[in-house]
Amino acid sequence: MGACLGVCSLLSCVSCLCGSAPCLLCGCCPSAKNSTISRLIFTFFLFLGTLVSIIMIIPGVEKELHKLPGFCEGSGSVLGVQTHVDCSSFLGLKAVYRMGFAMAAFFFFFAILMVCVRSSKDPRAAVQNGFWFFKFLLLVGITVGAFYIPDGAFTSVWFYFGVVGSFLFILIQLLLLIDFAHSWSQLWLRNAGESNAKGWYAALCTVTFIFYAASIAAIVLLYIYYTKPEGCTEGKVLISINLILCLIVSAVSILPKIQEAQPHSGLLQASLITLYTIYITWAALANVPMQACNPTLLVRNSTSSATATQPLTTWWDAPSIVGLIIFILCTLFISIRSSDHPEVNKLMLTEESTAGVGGDAVEHGEHRAYDNEQDGVSYNYTFFHLCLLLAALYIMMTLTNWYRPDESLRVLSSPWTAVWVKISSSWAGLLLYLWTLVAPLVLPGRDFS
Repeated sequence: MGACLGVCSLLSCVSCLCGSAPCLLCGCCPSAKNSTISRLIFTFFLFLGTLVSIIMIIPGVEKELHKLPGFCEGSGSVLGVQTHVDCSSFLGLKAVYRMGFAMAAFFFFFAILMVCVRSSKDPRAAVQNGFWFFKFLLLVGITVGAFYIPDGAFTSVWFYFGVVGSFLFILIQLLLLIDFAHSWSQLWLRNAGESNAKGWYAALCTVTFIFYAASIAAIVLLYIYYTKPEGCTEGKVLISINLILCLIVSAVSILPKIQEAQPHSGLLQASLITLYTIYITWAALANVPMQACNPTLLVRNSTSSATATQPLTTWWDAPSIVGLIIFILCTLFISIRSSDHPEVNKLMLTEESTAGVGGDAVEHGEHRAYDNEQDGVSYNYTFFHLCLLLAALYIMMTLTNWYRPDESLRVLSSPWTAVWVKISSSWAGLLLYLWTLVAPLVLPGRDFS
């Protein structure tokens, strides 16, 4: 009898996994939107792939990857190097790159499949919001196939795909951060105005002070550890430029004309953007390929003599850990939230979700997910999958520290490409924030409320 009940329970779960997102919840969680549940499950797939990638770069696991048939010497070469070269230092990078390729291919497939879906009545919307068991099998199948990709130029070519995708995802992170900073400031100022309490203003000033103090301390540490009295000119220039730009956007944010056009604009947003910009600068300097100017530079040799005299280093360093945390927060932010600002919604291709049929469920106290997209989708399916695709490329580059094999294909080194991509993204983010400040003055005919 117990076996029969177990089989019935399993069949019930499988049928639920093959159904819609509301069915997947099985009525066990509070009332939620169908669109939100679907986005969270897709994000879970991304996090699952990220977890697998992290496990593969753990030194103990990485050493065992050579036992996979053909993974270390199946094609007669490792990253283009003949098989007599020890590939133990490259296994973690190879595994993460192939996992990143699998996740990117998975989300690219759904981005193409969901083009021009307008409502949940479209047959393709059922694929977006259901069939989770088969989606999981598809992801597993793509992942297994990715590990059979021949070596040769795959790593070198896919590195540049990762660079471009990471640059775009950093811009998305900055956009979400700007929106979050504006919403945070508006909320606290609104609470201060409604309650007539000075505590909200004190909290606003305290948080702003903490952000600026942390930024100043970080800048001092960058000058100490990533520059030298003689030499390291690149580091000095990059830190100084970003410091000046942060001072400029902070000053612009409190100009009288800016305050008149945007009463909620202030130093809280500027301090948060400044802190994030300093983090991007730190991450860029951590990729400077000069040991004298970069104390955190990791050198991974593939020669047996090097690995015998040097301990096997891990991919983890402080910028990577912070980048992983920001990645998790941003992907969750993309999955569960629509902006309070119509302009941001238009840019992110999202809309404010209406209660729709869910209103009755909430009123009657029913705890289940409901379809809120019968009249129109609450977010652009294709754009959402493209965001997850870029997130997969970003986490791939983060977990490998943006490293790649050098010209000799015997050492994994940090290229200047990673430095300039990160610095360029910080400049683009500051310009984007500056535009949000001056846009009401430049385009007075538009509504930026």
